[in-house]
Amino acid sequence: MEVTYATAPAPGRGNEDFVVAGERFVVVLDGATPVGESGCGHGVPWLVARLGMQLAVGIVSGVGEPLAAILAEAIEQVCGMHADSCDLGHPDSPSSTVTMLRWEGGTVDYLVLCDSPLVIEGGDGSLRTYVDDATAHLVSRTRDDVRKLRNRPGGFWVASTDPAAAEHALTGSVDAAEVRRVALMTDGLSRLVERYGWTWSRVLDVVETEGPGAAVRAVREAEVATVPGTFPGKPHDDATIALCRAFTP
Repeated sequence: MEVTYATAPAPGRGNEDFVVAGERFVVVLDGATPVGESGCGHGVPWLVARLGMQLAVGIVSGVGEPLAAILAEAIEQVCGMHADSCDLGHPDSPSSTVTMLRWEGGTVDYLVLCDSPLVIEGGDGSLRTYVDDATAHLVSRTRDDVRKLRNRPGGFWVASTDPAAAEHALTGSVDAAEVRRVALMTDGLSRLVERYGWTWSRVLDVVETEGPGAAVRAVREAEVATVPGTFPGKPHDDATIALCRAFTP
């Protein structure tokens, strides 16, 4: 499998996205910036780096194991790394979306937890998009309400301190022979489609022909050109995209 990716922080901030890839897998994470105290002295970049590496180890060593089981084990392993020093029961503990791809033999397996999309393009040009958009349908987005709805039935699920969150991920498999390209991205990049009028095909084409950095630059240009307050949420966000294709040397 051939993988190209780019990741960049929002202007003036540290990057809370994380990417790790190997010859048959890609993992993309989007850490959630906490509001106020989180009960953890390490921070979001620490969480996403360690979760990403644990997921990579799990995929490499757990051949054929369901991706949701690998995710649950990785969450548990990361919790063990700071259970003695941090309050893992804090309702604002650091958390992250998770998007995973495993290209193993004749099968492409995927997992999506929360709102970092995965797009699969078939050999016929058809597109399938996988994303858990529960956060877009929250009745209230106040800090207290989001805290109450995080990793709860009727709310939304992210990777944080509860391995059971993995059970709520979107998972599936596709015949590798039917796959031309796959893109994994954080919502800081998918806003090209969700806010700025791009199509998924255009995103994939730009990444393939001009490189993933071109898609990130396009996001920044669109953000700067947008009148403040046009869209809810942050005007800038960390942006990450990885493009995967079958590769025969």
